[in-house]
Amino acid sequence: MVLSTSTTDETVQWAAITGVIATVSVFAIAQGLSYPLLSFILQRQGVSPAMIGLSAAMTPVGFILSSPLIPGLAQRFGAGRTALTCAILSALVLALIGWTQNVYLWFPLRFLVGVVTNPLYVLSEIWVIALAPPSRHGRLMGVYSTIISAGFAAGPLCLLAVGTEGWPPFLVGILAFLFCGACLALVVKRLPKVHEAGGKVSVIGFMPLAWLLLSAVVVAAGFEQAVLALLPVYGIHYGILETRMSALLSVMIAGNIAMQVPLGLLAERLTARLVRFGCLLVTLLGCVLLPALIETPLIWPCVFVWGAVSYGIYTMSIIELGERFSGSALVAGNAAFSLMWGVGGIVVPPFTGSIMDVIGAAGLPATLGAICAALAAATVLRRRVL
Repeated sequence: MVLSTSTTDETVQWAAITGVIATVSVFAIAQGLSYPLLSFILQRQGVSPAMIGLSAAMTPVGFILSSPLIPGLAQRFGAGRTALTCAILSALVLALIGWTQNVYLWFPLRFLVGVVTNPLYVLSEIWVIALAPPSRHGRLMGVYSTIISAGFAAGPLCLLAVGTEGWPPFLVGILAFLFCGACLALVVKRLPKVHEAGGKVSVIGFMPLAWLLLSAVVVAAGFEQAVLALLPVYGIHYGILETRMSALLSVMIAGNIAMQVPLGLLAERLTARLVRFGCLLVTLLGCVLLPALIETPLIWPCVFVWGAVSYGIYTMSIIELGERFSGSALVAGNAAFSLMWGVGGIVVPPFTGSIMDVIGAAGLPATLGAICAALAAATVLRRRVL
């Protein structure tokens, strides 16, 4: 029996998609492992919380500064070669971090982690977007978002198995990055040459083309990072135990992981833009309800849905990006998404914390609700203008 050309092409396409998603899942595990590992080590060394926070901030700074370089690297060296090189460099930089064990040397090294891992993440995401069949775009990007979230969540769990002392945890991360490169090498010849299609588009040049999508990324990133950092502080105001607040955060992450595929399927039936707006409104509603529900049993389903829809804003933005752009514009757009994710993660949490310093715990839902309301208003106004 001879397979038709279309059947063979579809098989090759799904093999490439599987390989890229495997690459990103391993990458997410390595990244999810490194953040808590390095914090634990610094804490044992007696480093202050402020210094630990500054050290951790070096990686997103690396994301931000490297993002504008990604389209040029992909154009010059090819997306596949760039991603493979970054996988090897990521393993090398993590090995240097494990070898030095010095808080001051870790500042430039953690910056380099952001620089070398960012192209790997961005280009992998672009390949998934480009390979996804239009009829299954929503559900596939939902699967992708779910796997990314699960990978980041699984990273800290690896520390339960290998501990946080000596080389074993670093070896897990190093081997994960190398395995990531191996997965990519198996499918790199089957991946679309996304950097070759269309004219050259820079990250800065892309921004006016999709400023609302980029604003949505800032909100999604800022919301996630602010809640993870400040929800425990919010709970202390109500006298809630740390263990309960940690459990609430776990439920929120579970909602993020569990609901991206259903949201993707909904985007296929409606549109990614409409579902994103719905996610934004429900996220805003969660901010309004938080003070009333925080001490009641209803807070558990609330934070589950909150986690789902707040990250759904990003998932829907990625789906719409793939629907609207291709070629070098897609590469520039995804790099711009990475840059805006870094901006949101760096700007929104300290801003929210500052508001909480001034007006108390109410500053958390008030600030996050305000940025959601601002994005919702901008969405409505843009729709009316068009």
